[in-house]
Amino acid sequence: MNQIGVLQVCDSLAAGGMERVAINLANALPTDRYRSHLCATRAEGDMAELVQPHVGRICLHRTGRFETAAIRKFIDYIRQNEIQIVHAHGTSLFLSVAAAAFKPHPLVIWHDHFGRYATEERSVWLYRLAARRIDAVITVNQPLADWARRRLQVPADDVSYIPNFVCESSNHDKPASLPGKRGLRIICVANFRPQKDHLNLLAAMRSVLCTVPEAHLILLGHGTESDCFKTVQNEIGNNGLNGHVSVLGPRKDVHAVLKGCDVAVLSSMSEGLPLALLEYGMVGLPVVATQVGQCEEVLSNGRCGILVPPRDPLRLAAAMMTLLKSGQKRRELGGKFNARVQRVYSARRVMQQVTEVYERVLASRPPLGTEPVR
Repeated sequence: MNQIGVLQVCDSLAAGGMERVAINLANALPTDRYRSHLCATRAEGDMAELVQPHVGRICLHRTGRFETAAIRKFIDYIRQNEIQIVHAHGTSLFLSVAAAAFKPHPLVIWHDHFGRYATEERSVWLYRLAARRIDAVITVNQPLADWARRRLQVPADDVSYIPNFVCESSNHDKPASLPGKRGLRIICVANFRPQKDHLNLLAAMRSVLCTVPEAHLILLGHGTESDCFKTVQNEIGNNGLNGHVSVLGPRKDVHAVLKGCDVAVLSSMSEGLPLALLEYGMVGLPVVATQVGQCEEVLSNGRCGILVPPRDPLRLAAAMMTLLKSGQKRRELGGKFNARVQRVYSARRVMQQVTEVYERVLASRPPLGTEPVR
């Protein structure tokens, strides 16, 4: 059986959930059937070092939306490496469909990661125009799948909700040295963006400290140059939280940091399927998360973690205190969540679903040498 060339495409390899998914897919694609490639259309970034040696790579270094030189370079790479499937993540869709208009007309699969769907509206007409030239859609949650079918008018059978997956943590990772006392550390892994609603978490933390004064919150994530981060910093300072909240920013030893913490939290107002939540489960941390995106599904409707409404700091605080006060509860929920992540969100299980989409679109492609009908 001939190997199929598959090219994962995203705008950069900077730290983020979408970028990590593209890298995970490129690394985990079965090599007996596929040749794996990865393209960053604008620039590489901190996570480039995670790409496995067997994955072919290219960076287009584009600076504008559409650049003739970047498109030509992209098309040349597709031709030279006999790419049959272009798997476009996020807004790299537009460059991907432009390239697919030229021979050899690779199939295009769009992977929609838009976590801000609950708070921000996208340009439907622009995506609908691009959707005419795609062969399948993969989404990271069910609302995005519904959006593709309803708003973009993509045929229902061409849209698949497939969850993200997380790679297993190394058993050799030792807990990192961290601020705060063991048993009282709360961790939140989230880039500093408005949708992550760090202000909701800080408001909850103020309530937690009234009952558990030695509790300590650790914030991990990129975006420390953003306006959102400045707002978070001001909130910490204005409410006297400097001794109770530590901002570690971006870290490469995320699993080691998680292993040194006791309670994990996500306070987002909008999500797709956050990789951070899966990472919490992979190391067996008990979790409090808001009921947004697929968080409820990941936590098995509350059987594997505590769910609270978004933008409700009092409910969030109460859930955090429940876990801080009970080591038994932490162990129970952490163990259940770890087992669920291992069972449902493993690379093997999710890659099987992704490759089923690949095989379906390959089976439906026209004979070689004919113009694709999309």
